Amino acid sequence: MRIINPATERVIKNIKADDQESVREKYQSVFEAQREFSRTPVADRVKITANFNDLLQKSKQKLAGVLTAEMGKPITQSRNEIDGACARISFFLEKGHQLLSDELVYREGGMREYISYEPLGVIANISAWNYPYLVGVNVFVPALIAGNAVMYKPSEYTSLTGLEIQKLWQQAGLDSRLFTTVLGTGQAGKLLLDLPLDAYFFTGSYNTGKFIYEQVAAKMVPCQLELGGKDPVYVTANNRNIQKAAMAAVEGSFYNNGQSCCAVERIYVHRKVYHDFINEFVKEVKMLKMGDPQSEEVFIGPVTRKQQIEFLRNQVDDAVAKGGKILSGGKAETRQGYYFQPTVIINTNHQMKLMTEESFGPVIGIQQVDSDDQAIDLMKDTPYGLTAAVFSDDQEQALQIMRQMNTGTVYWNCSDRVSPRLPWSGRKNSGFGFTLSEMGIRAFVKPKAFHMKTKL
Repeated sequence: MRIINPATERVIKNIKADDQESVREKYQSVFEAQREFSRTPVADRVKITANFNDLLQKSKQKLAGVLTAEMGKPITQSRNEIDGACARISFFLEKGHQLLSDELVYREGGMREYISYEPLGVIANISAWNYPYLVGVNVFVPALIAGNAVMYKPSEYTSLTGLEIQKLWQQAGLDSRLFTTVLGTGQAGKLLLDLPLDAYFFTGSYNTGKFIYEQVAAKMVPCQLELGGKDPVYVTANNRNIQKAAMAAVEGSFYNNGQSCCAVERIYVHRKVYHDFINEFVKEVKMLKMGDPQSEEVFIGPVTRKQQIEFLRNQVDDAVAKGGKILSGGKAETRQGYYFQPTVIINTNHQMKLMTEESFGPVIGIQQVDSDDQAIDLMKDTPYGLTAAVFSDDQEQALQIMRQMNTGTVYWNCSDRVSPRLPWSGRKNSGFGFTLSEMGIRAFVKPKAFHMKTKL
């Protein structure tokens, strides 16, 4: 399997993909190790995880370079991702022992009732390429603290990062059998679906998530899916500082080249502030520097997958054919690498793919609306339900709109943000289940109820 640098189109490395035989051998090794690991005290698992977190921070520069080379994320954003992952791990370290210890819920007379939290067993973590550290630690860190073993399938676009993560766990003192990578394309991922695993955690597209869910349903084991989104932003008429709203929306739209499930993918602006917002938004976009992602000054690097260039081109062409107007960008760069210009299109509507289908790239459509009610109807007009954002100076107005959104996360005067203290979940075609927060830790255990009567 060739690992290609999307900025140069050169092969970084050739690695051997797993086949059916190697995957089954890995499973057998993991299965045997997990039974022993489940009896390890939570405090010991927390200590190993703390070691991993320290190593992650100490190796940040090297790891960021590997990530930037294989998926094209600008180097500053790669470092930011690792910093964010360490912050999330710190949350798990703080809360893990408390949430995984036995919980006494009732004591009266000779009766005690308590809950113990047992690991699920061996889990599959089929992860994503756009934020391999951030979406990875959401799963494999609480899974290991809870006493599970992990078969980690990184995306083929971040295989080298997956191998680096595996090395760090071994250096941290974890038995090498408890975190093992499965390398390859989607075919390698399919092999995990045939194994008698105890849970499946997937981050990726709706179509792949649906396929996984259907394939493992008969096993009657937990299956959590973190899927895509078509996340809206609404800029109300009650905004005194349109420049700040525009700057925030630009970052939410174009950070990591828009390759984020919770990136801003469509914007609605009240007609009273529409022209001012457009002017400020386009001004900000034209200041974004595109180029070599290893450069400290670059904000827009290449998209990770070559095929995404044609996909984005088709969305832009479709929008223009239906009346859209390009104010910035609009095409691929004529240079080596998978570069697509940061693109802004106005005069959009919901007949356009740009406003209804997930883009996952540096393109954004902006639509004018006449009222809050119209904006709400358009924001809700989607099969996805991940995030939605409102920019307004009126908190009560924003809350009224946010409460009507059928999404797992809502934002006021911010967007494209994830906190370890809050549950991360989707609705509808954006998936189901929880990572992060206290709920996200207990997603990796099976509660057992104990009824203890001291005397007959």
